[in-house]
Parts: sequence; structure tokens; C-alpha cells
Amino acid sequence: MKLSEILNDAKVLELIGSAEREVCDVVIDSRKVVEGSLFVAIPGTQVDGHTFIPMAIEKGAKTIVCSKLPEVLNEEVTYVHVDDCEEAVGHIATAFNHHPTERLTLVGVTGTNGKTTIATLLYKMFRAFGYKVGLVSTVCNYIDDEAVPADHTTPDAVTLNRLLGRMADAGCTYAFMECSSHAIDQKRISGLRFAGGIFTNLTRDHMDYHKTVENYLRAKKAFFDGLPAEAFMITNLDDKNGLVMAQNTRAHVYTYSQQRMCDFKGRILEHDFDGMLLDINNTEVFVQFVGKFNASNLLAVYGAACALGREPMEVLTVLSTLRPVSGRFEAIRSPKGFSAIVDYAHTPDAINNVLKAINEVVDGKAEVITVVGAGGNRDKGKRPLMAQEAVKGSTRVIITSDNPRFEEPQDIINDMLAGLTDEERKKVLTIVDRREAIRTACLIAHPGDVILVAGKGHEDYQEVKGVKHHFDDREVLREEFGLTKG
Repeated sequence: MKLSEILNDAKVLELIGSAEREVCDVVIDSRKVVEGSLFVAIPGTQVDGHTFIPMAIEKGAKTIVCSKLPEVLNEEVTYVHVDDCEEAVGHIATAFNHHPTERLTLVGVTGTNGKTTIATLLYKMFRAFGYKVGLVSTVCNYIDDEAVPADHTTPDAVTLNRLLGRMADAGCTYAFMECSSHAIDQKRISGLRFAGGIFTNLTRDHMDYHKTVENYLRAKKAFFDGLPAEAFMITNLDDKNGLVMAQNTRAHVYTYSQQRMCDFKGRILEHDFDGMLLDINNTEVFVQFVGKFNASNLLAVYGAACALGREPMEVLTVLSTLRPVSGRFEAIRSPKGFSAIVDYAHTPDAINNVLKAINEVVDGKAEVITVVGAGGNRDKGKRPLMAQEAVKGSTRVIITSDNPRFEEPQDIINDMLAGLTDEERKKVLTIVDRREAIRTACLIAHPGDVILVAGKGHEDYQEVKGVKHHFDDREVLREEFGLTKG
């Protein structure tokens, strides 16, 4: 593709060299450059891509996109001077991939919790309607039924546009995507055309990156501020920031709630660990999900499907057939008469939500044993809050290792314990080894009890000192229960 075609939507300050040069690939990693590549020098949070311009040219890059021109220019290279490389790369990548979001209907989901569940259920629902559908998700990306492993909640702009391009080329009509706050802030979604956006909720998370809740909120809000007038926005009125997110959007705003007047209203009528009977806009439907937080997620799914033109009864019919996403309130029953719930909950609010759902079903008639840790090299401020929520909603708590990354597991555990009073600590055991912690929870559980194993959900690894070791909470539980894998 010619460079002139790729730069149509990018804001170019200065072009030095030929715009008719052929570009064979767009890359942001100099190690992936091949002869004829276009290299974008992303400033980055750790390393400035401008320092790798000489390496990219040496490996064959013939076009360099940068916000700082090198002191010495290579006459055989075209330099594209832009004000913001992060913004420019999205527009460049989407043009290089033939504008995939003009060829499919893209809906983004953002918020602290619920993104994976909502995006995945919409993907499953629209496949059930008979469409080819794409998914960009924390757990796994999909091009209809082809699984594409996921490394980040939202990939970098080059990877993302390549993936969306493959979806459009494969005939996908719709695509549903988790939009993380990092991705929005780093403009990985620039250049994409969204048909709709969904806001789930906002609680403390990623303070290691955003530093303040206000910055975190602004990152989320920027997504909705950028939606076009012809798009829709669906927002959660049960979250105090639900209307804040909609303040400056040009999109048509729909609302959902379990408590307030809204467009998509839901209410739990009955529930147990097999599911809930819901009233959605005055129609009853049984779903295979548990908890108020899941009722909220399902309302967002219902609302988005309706906003995309599906008939309400058709949506409810499919909703009743859907099952929970892997590692999200995933129940495993022991032959000894107690149950375990595996959930990705890794924020104070998420732990609170899951424990509320469990306690609503248990209703004080059995014990709730929670196994929980916190990730290393992430927001330290949420660690004591996570421990507080675990103790508040559990009979017993075992604090253990999660993904310690480059921190010492015991230091993370100590940070969690710091949030507890001496009286609260009487309910707590600390076991650094996660496998041993889960085994201990199984040993002390009695028939009817519920074990919550929180924090890792679908993950099948534990990251220690930069190395990912195989570890799956669900596998460990099944081994303890004497059950086969799967």
C-alpha cells in the first residue's frame, strides 16, 4: 500500500521524502521491522521508541513516523513528523488494514468490572443470532470460531487493527471489544469507529498507572466523549459515575438499572447457585448466572442487543441459554457436599460483589471460606481494602499469593493484613503457597459450605519473578475434589 493512502487520516506536521513509497507493514517494535516497513516511534511508559529509529532503519524500515525528527536524516528514508505518535499510529494502522471498523459494527465495553462478561456474552449472543462475530477480550480473542490468544485486555493499535482487519476480511458483521483504561489513555483505540459503547461501573483500580481515581475516571470518560453522534451509549445508573460518563458524549444515551427508572430495568425474583429468575422490562426470564452484579451485566447485554436492533423477546430467549464466562463465578461442586466458586475478582468492589452474591444464596446457613491474594507490581493501595472486603463477607479467609511478579509474596500479604484489626485477623490464615491455601480451604470446608477462590479466574499461570508457571485454580480444585479436568 502506498504511504499517501495510509496517511490520509493522520495529522501530519511535515513530510520529508516521498509519499508514494510502498509500505509492506506497520510496526511499533523495531525488532519486527522487515525491508519496507513503516516504523512508528511510540514514546512509551518505559522506553522511548525514538531511540530505536536507527535500529529500525538498519533493519530495512523505509518510513519513520516520529514526533521528534532525528538530527541526521537518511536520504533513503521518508520521515513523517507528527505531533502525537500514539494518536497517529491508530489512524495509520486502521488505514493500512483497509478501515475494518467501516466494514463491521464495533461495540466497546469499559468500566472496572464486567467488561469480559458483557463483551463475551454479546459475542455469543450475536453468533446465536446467526452472524459471524469477532471478540477482543482479556480471556481470548475470536474471529468467529477461530481462537486468537490474548496478551492484553486491549492490544496495541497495530495488533488491534490487524485483528479487526482479519475479522472484517473473514466476513464478521459485528465485533465486541473490552476497552481498558490503559488502552484509552494510550490511544490504542484511536482511528476506530465505534457503533456503541457500554459503561459498567467505576471503582478503585490501576492506581499504579493512573495515580488518582480522577485520572482513572477521565480515561474511561474519554472513550464516551469520543463516540460519534450516530453511535449509542449504554450506562449503568446504579453506579454513581454512570451519568458522569454520559455528560459530554454525542452518542444517544440509554440507561440500565436494578434500582432506578431507566430504559432497561431488571429485578431478581429468585436465585440459587444454578441461576436467577429475573424480571427484565416486565418480562420474566431464567438465566444461568448468580448475583446482582451479573444481573447488571445481563441488563447491559440486553440493552446493547436491543440498541443494535434486535427484538426484546428474541434477546431474552438467547439470554436464557447463555452460560457464565470461564473463570467468572464458575462453580465446581465437591462430592463431599460443598461448592467452590472461582472468580477473577481482583478489586475490592469485585470481591464485595461476588461475596454478596454467595451470601445471598447461602443466607447464613453455611460458612463462606475465601482464598484471596493480590497481584505484585500493581496498585498497593487496594491490597488492605481487598482484605477488608474478604473478611467482611466471609466466615474464614486464607490470604495467599496471586501473581507476585517481581515482589515478595509475603510482602504483598503483609500489605493486605495491614488493613485488618486484631479482631478481624482472628478469622484469617496466611499461606503463601496458593496450592496449599486452596487445599487447606477444602480441608476445613463442611457439607453446604462455599469456598471462593478469587483473583485469577480464567488464568492458567502464576507469574513469579518474570516467569509464568502453569497454575490453574480450577485444576487445583478438581484435583482436590477427585474430579477429572475439564
